Amino acid sequence: MTRLFVVFTLLNASLQAGEMPAPILLWEAGAPGSEARKGEAEKLEGSNVGNVHNPSITPYLPTKDATGTAVIIAPGGGHSKLCFGHEGYALAEWFRDHGIAAFVLKYRLAREKGSTYTIQDHAMADTRRAIRLVRSRAGEWGIQPDRIGIMGFSAGGELAAFAAMKSDSGNAEAAEPLERLSSRPDFQALIYPGTSSLFSAEKGMPPLFIACGYGDRPDISEGMASLYLKYKAAGVKAELHIYSNAGHGFGYKPGTNTAAGRWPERFTEWLTDSGLLK
Repeated sequence: MTRLFVVFTLLNASLQAGEMPAPILLWEAGAPGSEARKGEAEKLEGSNVGNVHNPSITPYLPTKDATGTAVIIAPGGGHSKLCFGHEGYALAEWFRDHGIAAFVLKYRLAREKGSTYTIQDHAMADTRRAIRLVRSRAGEWGIQPDRIGIMGFSAGGELAAFAAMKSDSGNAEAAEPLERLSSRPDFQALIYPGTSSLFSAEKGMPPLFIACGYGDRPDISEGMASLYLKYKAAGVKAELHIYSNAGHGFGYKPGTNTAAGRWPERFTEWLTDSGLLK
């Protein structure tokens, strides 16, 4: 049993040993700029993880009623940790059980104590690499290559927004076939993301789903209302849910019987209405 497998099993106590999907490294030889630290142990505190130097995705693939749609999930944690409990694995299981392939992203942390990483140079490199990786194996995993989206919570929501704002069609001259593929997500979901003042909207960007709480801090609760209007002005389809009895960090917790707790149902309805879930 590998160290990574043990870590992920501990993170999800509801699963028996051996049932947790094995993570897939984004770079087999180590992430660019992190090769010398790829073997460092991660730090585990409850359901949170830190000291990430070898980014990966953990796949949750439907075993029946697969829809061909996939979503990459970027947990939050203020860029100092990754909150896999209510912003990662439980939601991935829910998507898997509803026919949607889910991939939980473990990215490098720019604001962890002593970190030399940055959001734009390292966390975003991990995010774009994850999109390319899922697209490269779409046929193998029963995914439509034009129905691969990204979802992020809080700090992870920043990464999802930036991925939609700035993408590329791939480098045709790249030696590695994976790098020749597009990093553009086909849709985006921002769940109470931070840094909304840096978000922009332009014609041709991926359609957007937003969920946040009325009780969140103003740059999120009001910022998401402003972002919706930017998308409206740009002519990009967007849907906004501001839950009156929610604040920051509601995530997804199985069995929560509140409007905010049922946002994944609204999200799948939006995917269906948008022609992204069939």
